Amino acid sequence: MIHFVNVDKVYPDGTKAVKNFSLDIEEGKLVTLIGPSGCGKSTTMKMINRLTEPTSGVLYINDRNIEEYNIHELRWNIGYVLQEIALFPHMTVEENIAVVPEMKKWKKKYIEKRINELMEMVGLDPKTYRKRLPQELSGGEQQRVGVIRALAADPDIILMDEPFSALDPIARERLQHDIQTLQKEIRKTIVFVTHDMDEALALGDKICLMKDGRIVQVGTPQQLMLHPENQFVKDFIGARQSPWETAVDIILSRSSRHIISQQQYKNGMFPKHGLYFIKDKEHRWVGAVQDGIRTKIAPLENYLPLHEAVERMEEGKYSALPVVKNGILIGVLSYKDVVTYLKSTDKRGDAL
Repeated sequence: MIHFVNVDKVYPDGTKAVKNFSLDIEEGKLVTLIGPSGCGKSTTMKMINRLTEPTSGVLYINDRNIEEYNIHELRWNIGYVLQEIALFPHMTVEENIAVVPEMKKWKKKYIEKRINELMEMVGLDPKTYRKRLPQELSGGEQQRVGVIRALAADPDIILMDEPFSALDPIARERLQHDIQTLQKEIRKTIVFVTHDMDEALALGDKICLMKDGRIVQVGTPQQLMLHPENQFVKDFIGARQSPWETAVDIILSRSSRHIISQQQYKNGMFPKHGLYFIKDKEHRWVGAVQDGIRTKIAPLENYLPLHEAVERMEEGKYSALPVVKNGILIGVLSYKDVVTYLKSTDKRGDAL
């Protein structure tokens, strides 16, 4: 989808903001760019919609050099959400959301439908909020409108530049959850810049950690936390290695023996004793079967901290629970996994 190949950015004063940057961002994935202030993450992101031009190297979108795109065509297909919410103050919520669809000459009835659809997605009742002006909204509500305005014309790519950093912790956590929920439905390619490692770990399918304009490590949240490549990565992740702050998917059972396919379930080709979790052909979570009988189990979302996952297990009657990420069944978390993980981290000295 998006490919950086040996990209450099040098400003006229000689500052080397980005150095030999190569990264593949897959379609439908959320990739977080993270690092200390001045590491080049925002500059890197701005090269995707050509707000900043690379000094050398090549950037491709859908295997096409971005310089070959008409710049308006390119930007119309890229949603952009800033830390400074930047809603038009004299426009109502619905007018703000409709800006790009109107520029693209969408029919009015489709714009109306899209506005309602998006507002409902982020918990803003259209009847209540459509006619309000930005100053009549809270900071969190304004940022929600900013997010759905970026989605309004159904772009393939969304760029988010520290969009929640100015919000209070409660609003920030709610919006992080909104993005996770939205991404399950829309499956857009999202590049998300943040300086907050907790946010990067919670949101990212892949994390790109930068320092001084260069990539230090790229990988899944699990890979960075379990296999940091150097001391800088370890220091940047820091105390988040505590199991009480860790996303549950870093300790998933690697055994697939408790996961069965939908076809196996339909054909009765699984043991009739024990707990099994069902996935379809696309590996989406389907349900669970206990001792041969379908049973209702709410799966764990992969971004849950471990302590919340344990609380969920204690509330129910099951010693293992399925873990999903964007609706995909990615593994099983059991009490045994938790105990094994706690013992291993305690021996290393980075747990309780």
